[in-house]
Amino acid sequence: MRRECTDHLIVLGENHLRRLMKQYVSYYNGYRPHSSLDGNSPLPRNIEPPERGIVVSEPLLGGLHHRYRRA
Repeated sequence: MRRECTDHLIVLGENHLRRLMKQYVSYYNGYRPHSSLDGNSPLPRNIEPPERGIVVSEPLLGGLHHRYRRA
């Protein structure tokens, strides 16, 4: 968490740090690819076929990370 999140952000206080931690844990478990899980996340993601539209980027953690999904 430190290397991927807090080393790149300025933490403005305890409440801000708690909010960042909550958002990062959600990102880590729901969207971040894990090589030990063959590129999936601990909470498995559904495959989105090309018919669902173009790929759009959704910024997470103030733009530090992104989630990609089909529109």
